[in-house]
Amino acid sequence: MKYRGILFDKDGTLLDFNRTWLPVYLYAALEFAEGDTRLADRLLREHGYAAEQDRFIGGSLLAAGNNRQIAEAWASQTGRPGQVDALSQRLNEIFHDHGARHATAVEGLASTLGQLKGAGYRLGVATADSHQGIVKTLESFDVLRQFDFLAGYDSGHGVKPEPGMVLAFCEQTALGVDAVVVVGDNRHDIEMGRNAGAGLCVGVLTGTSTRDDLEDIADIVLDDIGALPGIV
Repeated sequence: MKYRGILFDKDGTLLDFNRTWLPVYLYAALEFAEGDTRLADRLLREHGYAAEQDRFIGGSLLAAGNNRQIAEAWASQTGRPGQVDALSQRLNEIFHDHGARHATAVEGLASTLGQLKGAGYRLGVATADSHQGIVKTLESFDVLRQFDFLAGYDSGHGVKPEPGMVLAFCEQTALGVDAVVVVGDNRHDIEMGRNAGAGLCVGVLTGTSTRDDLEDIADIVLDDIGALPGIV
């Protein structure tokens, strides 16, 4: 099969998840808890942060959920279930600002994307973050021009693991879905690719999942995206 397009998850795939998002989540949880450190700790621990290992658990809400889903959970826990819209908007603002401030690219990001683009691949991003979050966190690495397609949870193509983002990428790039490679660090990324019928589903270990988490669902599991040019 001649693959012609590659659709990447963002956090944990293009960006180092823990180094980017741990300080962001710490800040957001403390604000949502209005300074109550015990409550902030609960907001993190009950949704996927394993403090003992200083990491996020693959597939958890904080590792794989979108911004609104996190806002809904935290609104309920902080006694503000009727303020989900406002809290979701505030969470977006925090993620845009602090996500951009702490964004840490995976090793060789620009080089790898340049190789793939130079080889003629159409590239896209599909994330549980917002569309603006993609722009804010990737613009400092001078790689946005490499992408033909950007989709967040708020772009109108559905959310992971639904197939909508993959199908929208195919429509925008005029590619058949079997010519598309989907790359991600979480099972829901791979499930999105499977649900769409992607030609190849690749897991990477720069995010929240272990090799054991991904091997039974992905076609191949790589340490990071740097190995992609040699695979596709």
